[in-house]
Amino acid sequence: MKKIIALCAVILSFALLSAFVQKTSGVEENVISPASGNADMKTYVIERIIPGAGKLTAAELKSISQVSCGVLKEMGAGIQWLHSYVTGDKIYCIYKAENRELVEEHAKKGGFPANSINEVAAVISPKTAE
Repeated sequence: MKKIIALCAVILSFALLSAFVQKTSGVEENVISPASGNADMKTYVIERIIPGAGKLTAAELKSISQVSCGVLKEMGAGIQWLHSYVTGDKIYCIYKAENRELVEEHAKKGGFPANSINEVAAVISPKTAE
């Protein structure tokens, strides 16, 4: 049950990430600094290997998201979940955090896998080619 809840949180993160990307797709900059906004926050991509992630129901994703948000609320302003992408057997989450350790702590407290945590160096898009 704990794994299902964790997986659901990850999946919801991906759905929120997708909505965020769609909402901000009109960004005019060619290269976007991942640190824009709060200078103390870095952007991270977390890969979570969760077999069957893409088959989770909306209710399971909601439950997972609620767990994640509850942990984030406990942890304070040093970490923020932006959104996540749910694929067949993985969930890719986008977080803002003061440091990698906070991302690791969130995963541990939430019972989520964090198979890979990478700091974003830059964000590019088709606009970058112009």
